[in-house]
Amino acid sequence: MDFPLLLERLKAIVGPGGWTSDAAALLPHLTEWRDRYHGKTPLMVSPGSTEQVAAVVKACGETGVAIVPQGGNTGLCGGAIPHESGREILVSMGRLNRIRSISPLDYALVAEAGCVLANVQAAAVEAGRFFPLSLSAEGSCQIGGNLSTNAGGINVLRYGNARDQVLGLEVVLPDGRIWNGLRALRKDTAGYDLKQLFIGAEGTLGIITAATLRLYPPVGNTHTAFVAMANVEAAIELLSFLREAAADSLLAFELIQQRALQFVVDHIPSARNPFGSGHPWFALLEMSGAAKAESFESMLADAVGKSLVEDAVVAKNEAEAKQLWRLRHSISEAQKYEGASLKHDISVPLGKIGEFIRKAEAAVIDKIPDARVVAFGHAGDGNVHFNVSQPGSWSAERFLEQRSAIADIVYDVTAALNGSISAEHGIGRAMREHLRRYRSDTELSLMRAVKKALDPMETMNPGKVL
Repeated sequence: MDFPLLLERLKAIVGPGGWTSDAAALLPHLTEWRDRYHGKTPLMVSPGSTEQVAAVVKACGETGVAIVPQGGNTGLCGGAIPHESGREILVSMGRLNRIRSISPLDYALVAEAGCVLANVQAAAVEAGRFFPLSLSAEGSCQIGGNLSTNAGGINVLRYGNARDQVLGLEVVLPDGRIWNGLRALRKDTAGYDLKQLFIGAEGTLGIITAATLRLYPPVGNTHTAFVAMANVEAAIELLSFLREAAADSLLAFELIQQRALQFVVDHIPSARNPFGSGHPWFALLEMSGAAKAESFESMLADAVGKSLVEDAVVAKNEAEAKQLWRLRHSISEAQKYEGASLKHDISVPLGKIGEFIRKAEAAVIDKIPDARVVAFGHAGDGNVHFNVSQPGSWSAERFLEQRSAIADIVYDVTAALNGSISAEHGIGRAMREHLRRYRSDTELSLMRAVKKALDPMETMNPGKVL
């Protein structure tokens, strides 16, 4: 079958409302949030059922035409953008957006891949349950993409990454077969745990079409505080102190550098530093209602007494808590106003976070003396977003030419501390060469063996990850 005939076949599979080749309609799907990658496609199909996804994949597989699955297109590594060749079919999952079932007694929910994360959270709340995956893009990202990148977010400290929220999957394999693994079991040792192959694989091994997700009891009231500290080491000591004092009640612990907060204050309307000025580091922490407000404030007072905290602001109500969280969630947006930014999503052992930031910042400044490091992230799980904003005297073009050199500096420090070059954003296109450098030949050969076994024609999101 030639290429034009394949396009007509795909249009017939998804029906009149399930495809587009209009340039204006395609445009938002052909570039990612950072505006780094710009792809092309002759056709975007939007299947309305798992069976349609399977038929699309089978048709493309029979003709050797590559497929790029796409969810909410909120990724940061180019993993859901087709290549510039214009010969790949873009498969948008947005029409697969049903909550198929909720079982409160099983603490489980079955959602299709195109469900927006915020809608999954709302469905859990309506059933008297809680779904903990939460990140800045939750109003537009889709659960299939979250699972395909093994997303993290603010609640990893207590609940774990996206893969920890999955009980079962439904996946369309590269040959068009449908694997129905939508089990709701907590314990199942019957062979290999196949679902884990597809979580974090970025659509290179198959297309996730639905997932059985793990739910939890409602958190209830939460206690939120914004605290100021002298250094990162104090923040990690505070984290350890609170985990011991509050047991399983600590939900989130976000580390914020002063420059990151200042960018937000400078560029985000109505944002303000709760302490005015004078502190180099901050932490935004949240605890579940299992701890009473009085004991929460008592813990913070003890932390001040131990010189772990220099000052603290406790939210008195939900509105104040949202304002504090807005400071954290606005950092990436605020950075855009400061010019070009080189972003690095790394993880290191908790006790090494301070050492990583010091060494990485010193090495970057040695390379570009006027570079502005912006460090923040999910310190509770060792994930640091180590971003570098362009010097005021440099053009964006000159600064971006240093992308590879700065990445090597940051990742060399990360590797020396036994960290990972990608904590939650994935590999996509942006990180392929770095993965090859910082993972062993044995690991890479195992990855390639899995890819070859499941996708021998290499039609599933080729050129991503490997």
